[in-house]
Amino acid sequence: MLRTLNRLLLALLGLVLLLLGLSALVGALDLPNRWGFGMPSGWAWSRPQEVVLTGADRTQWRDQGWWWPVVIGALALLTLIALWLALSQLRRRRAGELAVSGDDESSGHGPGAVLRGRALEQVMGSEAAALDGVSRARVTLVGKRSDPSVRMRVVLDEHAVPDEVVHRLEQEVLEHARTSADVGELPAEIRLSSVRHRPSRVN
Repeated sequence: MLRTLNRLLLALLGLVLLLLGLSALVGALDLPNRWGFGMPSGWAWSRPQEVVLTGADRTQWRDQGWWWPVVIGALALLTLIALWLALSQLRRRRAGELAVSGDDESSGHGPGAVLRGRALEQVMGSEAAALDGVSRARVTLVGKRSDPSVRMRVVLDEHAVPDEVVHRLEQEVLEHARTSADVGELPAEIRLSSVRHRPSRVN
C-alpha cells in the first residue's frame, strides 16, 4: 500500500513538474510566435519577456481574510504529508541485524547477541525455495532489530497449490526462523506469483 502510494505521488509530482517545465520552455523559446500557434487566454508564459507571476498576481489576494490561513494551512498539510511519508519509509527500512532475545544458558546466546539480517534472509530464502511447488523465493527482513518482520516474494511452479505452499511457509520456514533467532513473533507478508514461461514454436 505504501509503495503504491509513493509511486502515485511521485508520478503525479513528476507529471506536474514536466508540464510546468514544458510550458515555461514554450514561452522562453517564443514557440507560439515561431510556430504560429496560440496559447490559452490568460496564459502568462507565452513570450520570453513575460514573468511567471506578475506583481498583481502575487498581491491580488493579500487583503482577503481567507488568503493567509489557506496558504499556511496548505503548507502545513504538505509538510505533514512529507513527514508521514519519510517516517513510514524509516519504519519499513531493511533490518541489518536482529537482536536475539535469549541470554540464558539454555538458549546459548549471550547478552546483547545479534544475528545478521542478510544471513537470516539467505537461510529463509533457501529453505523456502526448496519447498515443493516453489520455483524461487526472496526474503527481506524489515523493521527494527528488536521488532522485525519479514517480506517474502515467492514464485510458484505451475503445479503448486498456493494454500499448501503458504501453510508450509508459515509452519516450517517462519517457525524455523523464529526458533533459530529466538524471537517470539515474526510477522510476515507473503506475496505469491506464478512462474511465466515463454511460448515456444513447434515445427
